[in-house]
Amino acid sequence: MSSERAIDLVKNELPVDDESMVFSGDVRTGLVLVDIVNGFCTVGAGHLAPKVPDKQISRMVDESTRLARMFCEKKWPVFAFLDTHHPDVPEPPYPPHCLAGTEEANLVPALQWLENESNVTLRRKDCIDGFLGSFEKDGSNIFVDWVKKHQIEAILIVGICTDVCVLDFVCSALSARNRGYLTPLRDVIVYSGGCATFDLPLHVARSITGALAHPQELMHHVGLYMAKGRGAKVVSEVSYAT
Repeated sequence: MSSERAIDLVKNELPVDDESMVFSGDVRTGLVLVDIVNGFCTVGAGHLAPKVPDKQISRMVDESTRLARMFCEKKWPVFAFLDTHHPDVPEPPYPPHCLAGTEEANLVPALQWLENESNVTLRRKDCIDGFLGSFEKDGSNIFVDWVKKHQIEAILIVGICTDVCVLDFVCSALSARNRGYLTPLRDVIVYSGGCATFDLPLHVARSITGALAHPQELMHHVGLYMAKGRGAKVVSEVSYAT
């Protein structure tokens, strides 16, 4: 069976049935950007960056930038995670990546302007799950404080990787919401076109000791399906009602 047929089979058997989302301003919504940094998105930027231009990742960057500009124009709250690791603290099973003080750990060029926006909160995290990476030494949580400060009722999530950092954050946010830690948050929304993952075909994985195959389109769909199964809303279109 070809990979295309396998992907179609999975999508038919495990449909996401995503919908469209129109912002009206009636629901206090925050935008969460997950790890849109050079080390994951910019060609040749590091061990986990794409080796060649990638359409799915490029679209994710474009859509995330579009939404970020819309939120900043309206001064709506934005929270951006930046994967950032100390060189002496590995993150198995991944090779060294997004090391602190390097360009890998910085926002992609299309989003670097966010650093100067007053409505944007930046959080460097040293783990896969941004919710866990938001804890401070005193036990407080930067993301929880952000939700409460802005009285956010819905979060719209974009970023990379759909089935790794995005999914882990979504699951933790949903669990925290269900336990009452994120009041008044109600909806956790994932924008499929604003997410992407990496591509590691089977024939390439077999040449790397310990590597697992990771077909991009299939794992992107699986990530969305798992997020929806945990209680997130998955949308394929995002627009604003003027």
